[in-house]
Amino acid sequence: MNLKSITKTIKKYLGKLWYFIWEDESIWSWIVNLVLAFILIKFLVYPGLGLIFSTSHPVVAVVSGSMEHDDSFDDWWESLAYCDGTKCTQEQWYALNSIDKTYFQDFSFKNGFNKGDIMVLKGEEAKNINIGDVIVFQTISRSDPIIHRVVDIKQDGENYVFQTKGDHNYDSGNIDMDISEDNLIGKAVFRIPILGWIKIGFVELLKLLHIV
Repeated sequence: MNLKSITKTIKKYLGKLWYFIWEDESIWSWIVNLVLAFILIKFLVYPGLGLIFSTSHPVVAVVSGSMEHDDSFDDWWESLAYCDGTKCTQEQWYALNSIDKTYFQDFSFKNGFNKGDIMVLKGEEAKNINIGDVIVFQTISRSDPIIHRVVDIKQDGENYVFQTKGDHNYDSGNIDMDISEDNLIGKAVFRIPILGWIKIGFVELLKLLHIV
């Protein structure tokens, strides 16, 4: 077989492959497209964003409702919380932590965000994290990173230790206490609504198929 025939054969098969991927409407074509999209995002787009934003997790899907505000800000501000085990309001809880309404309304994502949202993260040095910032951190008690709001910062020598709370939660939990800067993954800087449901749905599908 000469070079011209080889080239012609290659073009023929490339043409069939192109048609199969981009124009064929069969289930197998859809599966191949999903696999290709996954490969591109995981091994090209995601690492590229990680380099740009200086974090191992440049984009995360919100998989719980711990940062949701069910109604208006004022309704949430007066909703139930627990102050040292006693029923109180969110306003009273934050007052105990030296955060009043005016202070809170200057925070980023002051109205919280929802399960199924996408949050874009930026790697940040611990010294540049402030009370009110929304951070993502790792904890040994859970495999998935946690995304909550910083409500207190202490300095132990040159090291910073954070306390967080989910806006929707009644109180800070065990996972929110004594977060070292080594566990800090990044600070949330941008929100994309709803798109995170794609990941959540895909993970749930894998669970149903007993793949994860």
